[in-house]
Parts: sequence; C-alpha cells; structure tokens
Amino acid sequence: MKQRAATKKQAGQHALADTSLQAGRDAFARHAWQEAFDLLTAADASGDLSPEDLEILAEAAWWIGRIDQSIQARERVYATYVEGGNRRRAAFLALKLADDYSNKLAGSIAAGWFNRAERLLESEAESAELGYLAQARFHVALRGGDLDGALEHGKRMVEIGDRFGDRDLQALGLHRQGIALVAKGEVVEGLALLDEATVAAVSGELSNSATAVIYCNLISTCHDLADYRRAGEWTEAATRWCGRQAITGFPGICRVHRAEIMRLRGAWAEAEQDARRACDELEHFSPAIAAEAFYELGEIRLRVGDLAEAEDAFRQAHELGHEPQPGLAVLRLAEGKVDTAATMIQRALADESWNRLARAKLLPAQVEIALASGELERARSGAEELESIAEAYGTSVLRAAAQCARGAVRLAEGDATAACESLRRGWRLWQEVDLPYEAAQARMLLATVYRAEGDDEAAVLELQAAKSAFDRLGAVPDARRAAELLGPQAQPSRRAPPARTRRAAKTFMFTDIVKSTNLLEAMGDEAWEDLLTWHDQTLRSSFAAHGGEEVNTTGDGFFVAFDAPAEAIECAVAIQRSLAEHRREHGFAPQVRIGLHSAEATRRGRDYGGKGIHEAQRIAAFADGSEILVSHQTLAVEPGRFAVSKPRSVNLKGISQPVHVTAVEWR
Repeated sequence: MKQRAATKKQAGQHALADTSLQAGRDAFARHAWQEAFDLLTAADASGDLSPEDLEILAEAAWWIGRIDQSIQARERVYATYVEGGNRRRAAFLALKLADDYSNKLAGSIAAGWFNRAERLLESEAESAELGYLAQARFHVALRGGDLDGALEHGKRMVEIGDRFGDRDLQALGLHRQGIALVAKGEVVEGLALLDEATVAAVSGELSNSATAVIYCNLISTCHDLADYRRAGEWTEAATRWCGRQAITGFPGICRVHRAEIMRLRGAWAEAEQDARRACDELEHFSPAIAAEAFYELGEIRLRVGDLAEAEDAFRQAHELGHEPQPGLAVLRLAEGKVDTAATMIQRALADESWNRLARAKLLPAQVEIALASGELERARSGAEELESIAEAYGTSVLRAAAQCARGAVRLAEGDATAACESLRRGWRLWQEVDLPYEAAQARMLLATVYRAEGDDEAAVLELQAAKSAFDRLGAVPDARRAAELLGPQAQPSRRAPPARTRRAAKTFMFTDIVKSTNLLEAMGDEAWEDLLTWHDQTLRSSFAAHGGEEVNTTGDGFFVAFDAPAEAIECAVAIQRSLAEHRREHGFAPQVRIGLHSAEATRRGRDYGGKGIHEAQRIAAFADGSEILVSHQTLAVEPGRFAVSKPRSVNLKGISQPVHVTAVEWR
C-alpha cells in the first residue's frame, strides 16, 4: 500500500514537472522571462532538465537580471555537453560564461572560460562556433588598442556567418567592424556598417540577445562620439524594444545613456532619477555599467553644487571599476585643490593613451585645470589636441568643446579678439545641439572677453543670460559666480524667470504595491486596471485628508511630500487601516508597503531631488507588505504618537552609511 502511494506520489510529481516544463517553454517563446524562469526552475527542482531546457532557463535568468542563476545553469549545461562529447556546443557555452564573468568584473575567471573555448575548438572543423570565438577575440583586440586586429576579427565573423547561414553572426560581425572603424576615426564608414546591422535587428531577423547587443552598442558608440542627437533617437528606440520584450537588464544600460542625454539637455531631476534606477537595476547584473550610472550621478550632483554626494557617487563608480574622471578632478578644482586636480587629470590622460574619443572627454577639464594652475603651455597643448580630435570625428559637440577650449586659452594669452571669435562659435554650436549648461558657460567666458575689451554693457547682457540659464537648471555654484561677476546688476530684470530651486525640509513618503507583477498576471489587464484605479483613489483621498502633496506617481505607487512628520505618519496609518478594512469587508485588497523619511531636499518646480529622496525611496523598498517603515530622523522629530518596533540598522542600495529604521505598529 505504502509503495503504491509512493509510486502514485512520484508519478504526480513527474506530471507536475512536465506541466511546468511545457508551460516554461511556452512562456520563454513569448518572451515572458520572469514566468519562464519561475516555471523552469520549478521543473528543474522536480527532475533534471535537458541541456536545451537548461539553456533556455539560463537565458530567461539572464534577461531578468539573475546573473548568478544564469551562470549556474550554463555551467551545468557546459558540463553536460563536455560529457556527451559535444565540443562545439560546450565551447559556445564557455564563451557565454566568459562574457558573464567579464560583466561581473571577474576577469581571471572570464579568461579561464575563454581559454577553455579556444582549447575545445582548436581541433574542430570550421563551424559557426568559430565565428563566436572570433567575436571574443575582437573584444580582446579592441580593449588592447589593436584596432586593425579587431577589424579583421569582425570580418571573419561575417565570413563564417555567411558560410553557415548564421544571421546573428553576420549582423554582429558587421556591427563589430563598424565599432572598430569608428575607433580608427573612419566614422562615416563605421556608422554605415552599424546602421546596416541595426536594420537586421529592427526587422526582427535576429535573436533577442543579438538585437539587444546591437542596439545598446550603437547607443554607446553614439555616446562616445558625443553625437547626442543620434544617441537620443537610438536610446528611445532601444528602450521601447526592451519594454516590448519585458527585459530588465538592458533597460538599465540604456537608462545610463538616457540619463546623460537628459543631463546635457538640462533635465537634471529626470536624469538623476534614471541614473539612480540604473544603479539599482545593474548593481548585480553588470557592475561595470552600474559604475557608469554612479559616475553620471556624480556629474549631476557636482553641477548642482552638492560636492559631498558627488564625491560619494564618484567613489562608488571607482569601486566598481569606472575611471571617475574628469568629474572628480573638476570637483577637486571646485574645492580649490588645483594641484590634486592637475595630477588626477594627467594620470587619466596617460591611461587613455590611444583612445582618442576617451581623451576628448578629458581634455576640456585638462585645459580648465591647467589655466587655473597657470600652466599655459599645457592648456594650449590640450586645446590643440582637442581640436584635432574634433576635426577627425566631426561631431558638433566635439567642435563646440574644442572652440571653447581654444577661446579660453586665447583669453589667457591676452588675445581677446581671437578668444571672442572662438567662444562665439562654441556658444552657437552648444545652442544648436541644445546643451544649455555648456552654452551658459560659454556666455560666462564671453562676458570676461567683453570686459577685457572694455564693452561692459555686452558683458552684463551675457552674464544675465548665463545666470538665468543657471537658475533654471539649478546650477547653484555657477549662478552664484555669475551673480558675483554682475555685482549690483545681479538683480533679475522683469523678464528674467525666477530661480526654480530651493531647499525645503519635508517628510517624504513612498508607497508601492507588493508583488504587483504577480497580481497583474493573475488578474488580467482589465481587472488590474480596475484595482489600480480603486487603489489610486483610496490613497489620494488619504493624502488630501492629511495635507500630503502628491509629487509623482511611480507606476503602482506614489511619491508624496508632507510638511510635518505627524501628518505623514498619520496618513500612512490611515492608508493601511483603510486597506485592512476593505480586506475584511470584501475579501481582498492589495498589500502596500510605505516608507517615510524626514530630510532636506532641493525643490525644482513640483519635483524634489537630493540624497534624502533616494533614502526615502529605498526605505520603502526595504519594507514588507502592509508595513510602514520610518527612519530614525522622522521619529526623532515626531516620537510617541504610535507604538513602534525595536529600531534596526539597514544598508540601503546606493547609500554608503547604514540607516536606522523602525516599523510603525498601525494595527
């Protein structure tokens, strides 16, 4: 009897595993990555998956940013192929694992997997896998500055792809050649190949992974060229594609570049939000790209004058392997540490000895720092090199930077006429590409030139225009400098828009529906929209009753500001009690987590920015379902109104110091 029961139970487990397996395959086919991962993981727990099923489990894990689970599955598949004598497929998996470990900054392990792939294929006949080995060799050559070698590896990829009808390999080979040509300075030819490869991606001819790689590397190339118009177009295209595929990892990478574009276009609050989201999305998926996001965050905080948080962001970028220059050197210059700034920027330039596009991003800072330290010859040399790079690559942003660098040097040399000519050209180019901060900086230099020529009225006009732009952007240090140069004439004219930023002490609330994706899948779109409408109305009613200002919606949650901690805590308690009451009366209400944090923040229009906002957001993310989590700062201002749990110290993503939090016992 017991044996029959055990057999029956085992048969049931196998049936359940088979059901999960087929459902997982179906979910993978329709790009439902999270669902596929969950179902295939369940099937794997009930019995061994085939190598092919393990591969799609690894792929699904990769797309949702579960890089460790992806690696584990791929290592299992690799071992299975080796045992079965399938050397080519084992080599392909070894190359995938080399990429995975490279993304995790585990260079030695990545090299080991690359060497395994080479060894497995060394005695094999020509195959598509050799094309993917050529792609790995392309990366090695490019990182080492062997651009001709990288170009040849790209050509070999196309040849092998043509021979074996591998469309991914054909498109990736064209794409890699384009990258190598751009790096060599053959921009027109390189971009033509990149565009050709992207046509295949857009038309749906390629796999998801090849499409994503081509999109995101094209954005990166536009970014390196400082071609922000093209980068903006491709970033939006890539983000839309990623959204349709329900991808987690690649939107984060695209978000880094979009954050830079928005910063350059003057939308600093939105840029900061995207940069912080990218930090969270990519911290474990790809530390190298997360480092870029931290660097971008540092640039934003530097411009608004928050030197402490800018330095913290640059430090985190450096810890993850990203060169924190020129941002950190410019920060040191702002602190008056000119010698330190000079040492930093020179070391960074020495490290980028061959990469001209990377040097172009460093040279404007070198010119500025050299002029501040009185090293006119070094500044002149930097400006000349920047001009030669701008001439080679031809983008408007590089030409604008070169003209302004040349103008600053000519001003230092005492040639005001030539300086004026260069700076006006630079200002017009900044205007054309819609980079308001850089345009305002050029106007500041123009004002200095006009004063040197004795034209004080023209100088005042330029300074007033620059100050207005800095005020609109929230560039506090630059606005202050413009006001100092204006002197008594710093009072804004009737036409000048008022400054849009100020510091405000508030208690900030973030709310979020727990497991909203699972609810959406279980309920369906129509029922979910009805639930979301009811949720929004319920919470907004509480915000209004307690004096909360709705700042923003965050998909299935809210960002709200309160003048006093008591109002925020009472509102949070009222929300949880309303949801609990609805649950008792109607059988269901979504679980909502709430985080509260009292802090000073920078107000810009209706929005708020600064470290306190991100602390509040992360406190909310740390809360459990139906929990109100409150920072120590909030309770220090408003203690004793409600029972609370024992305080605990937590480490929040992107925040260097631990934060003390307490749960409010609202029940």
